[in-house]
Amino acid sequence: MITSKIITKGILQAIGIIVLVVIGLYLLYLIQSVIIYLIVAFILTLIGSPVLDFFKRRLKFNHLFATIATLFLFVMIFAGLIMMFVPLIIAQGASLSLLNTREIEKDILQLINQIVVFLENHNIDAHKMLKESNFASSINFDIIPNFFNSIINTVSSFGIGLASVLFITFFFMKDRTMFVISVKKLMPDSQEDRILHSFEKTNHLLSRYFIGLLLQLFIVFILYLIVLLIFGIQNAIVIAFLCAILNIVPYVGPLIASVLAATLTMISNLGSDFQSEILPLTIYVMIGFWIVQIIDNNFSQPIIFSNSVSSHPLEIFLVILMAGFLFGILGMIIAVPLYTILKVFGKEFFPENKIIKLLTKNI
Repeated sequence: MITSKIITKGILQAIGIIVLVVIGLYLLYLIQSVIIYLIVAFILTLIGSPVLDFFKRRLKFNHLFATIATLFLFVMIFAGLIMMFVPLIIAQGASLSLLNTREIEKDILQLINQIVVFLENHNIDAHKMLKESNFASSINFDIIPNFFNSIINTVSSFGIGLASVLFITFFFMKDRTMFVISVKKLMPDSQEDRILHSFEKTNHLLSRYFIGLLLQLFIVFILYLIVLLIFGIQNAIVIAFLCAILNIVPYVGPLIASVLAATLTMISNLGSDFQSEILPLTIYVMIGFWIVQIIDNNFSQPIIFSNSVSSHPLEIFLVILMAGFLFGILGMIIAVPLYTILKVFGKEFFPENKIIKLLTKNI
C-alpha cells in the first residue's frame, strides 16, 4: 500500500536527483575549458597514435622517446602553421573590416544599396520589398566579426591552451597502457575482451577519421584559395580560411561557405560597378566554389566517410541530418565519431541483430 510517507520519500529523492544533475551541469559549465582541453587532447592522441607506432616500429624508438617525438612533431606543425598563416589572416581580416562590427555593417549596407539600385534598374521594386521585410534591420552584423574575433582570441590565448593540451596529450600517449589496465579492472570479467576489442577498433577508426578530416580541410582550403586567386579576389587567404573552417560542419557548412564567400567577395570589391564588375565576379567565384564542393563531395568525403569509418555516404548523410535536427550544429559535427563508436560497440555486443549486422558488415 502506497502511503504518504512513501510518496514524500519518492518526491524528495526525485528533487535530490534533479538538484544533483543541475549542480553537475553547472560544474561542467564552470570547467568547460578543461573539458575542451581533454577533448582536443583525446583527438590529438587519436591522430598521433599511428605516428607514435611508426616511431616505435620503424625507427625503433622506445615508448617514451616515441611519445616525445610525436609531440615535437605536433609542435613543429603548429608553429609552422602559425608563422605561415596567422599573421596573414589577421592582417587580411583587419583590411576586410572583419574585426569591426560598425565597419562591416557599413560595408554590407552599402552593398545592399548597390543591389537595390541594380534591381530597380531592372524594374524590380527592391527598395519597397526590403522595407516591408525589414531585411536590413534584421541582419545580425555581429556574426562574422564575432566569429573572426573568437578565432583571434583563441590564437592569443593559444599558449596556455596549447601547453595544457600537449601536457594532457603526453600522458594520454605515454600512459595509454596504464589507462587500459585501469579500465580493465573496472570491467566485468565476462565482458572484458569485448569491451577492449571495441575500444581498439574505435581508436583505429577514429584515428583514420580525424586524420582524413584534417587532410580534407587542408585540400578544401587550397582549392578555395586557388579559386579566389584565379579571379584576383582581395583577402583571398582569410576568405578561404573561413570557408574551409566551415567545412567541418558536413553538408551544411559548404553551403554557408558559398554564401559567405559571395558576400565577402562583394564587400572586397566595393567601389566597383555592381552590374559590370561585382556581380559577374561573384558569380564566377560561386561557380568555382561549387566545383570545389563537387570535388570534395565525390573524392574527399567518400574517402573519409566510406574508407575511414566504413560507412556508406548515404548512411552518413542521414545520420548527420538527424543529428542536426536533434542537436543543431554541434550534433552535426560530432555525429560521425559518435555513430562510429555506437556501431563498433553494437557489432561487438549484438552481432546477431539483423539491423546491426547490416550496418556493420564492413567493420
